[in-house]
Amino acid sequence: MSLGALIAACSDDDEPRTRTASEARTTDMDDARACTLTAEQTEGPFYFDVDRIRSDIREDREGTSLRLRLRVRDQDAGCEPIRNAVVDLWHCDAEGSYSATGQTYLRGAQVTNSDGIAEFTTIYPGWYPGRTVHIHAKVHLDRETVLTTQFYFADDVTARVFVDEPYPGESNRDGFNPSDGLYDPNLELTLSEERDGYSGRFTVDVERA
Repeated sequence: MSLGALIAACSDDDEPRTRTASEARTTDMDDARACTLTAEQTEGPFYFDVDRIRSDIREDREGTSLRLRLRVRDQDAGCEPIRNAVVDLWHCDAEGSYSATGQTYLRGAQVTNSDGIAEFTTIYPGWYPGRTVHIHAKVHLDRETVLTTQFYFADDVTARVFVDEPYPGESNRDGFNPSDGLYDPNLELTLSEERDGYSGRFTVDVERA
């Protein structure tokens, strides 16, 4: 099913569904987070719809494991979780390259569960000249793109990740959070170290078009 078809199907699906055991484990979000509309940011030059609905977007890309949990809430309804929102992600690999037309690595979409959460398995992004480390995202509701934004990483965590292969290190890195023209501290992921990498959490508050 293509991304567009999935968005249409989800917006027409008003029937409640039973939470799976996997979904029940994705409730470790910060429920105390203030209900504030998430900032819109540019999609950049590298977006295209790969029609891939999947949680593991790594393919053959090597790098430090990153497990993302993104929760979508409705700001217009007291920040209640939104079920069946479609979260679309894309980012560069450890060497700073994005997949091009005909490739699909580090791109994909997931549908939020009854807690408004979509979960992805990916790698910690690398860097490329002029930008700090980031992940791009779109949130789709009711057949429309409600929000396009970017997520960021703490520079001290990035410095620890980049000492290992296949990352090229930081010796000639020119993009850091304070010097990045788009960086917004309110869009920084909450990161936790795990045995094989990191987990990142963020709550996206949207308003319906």
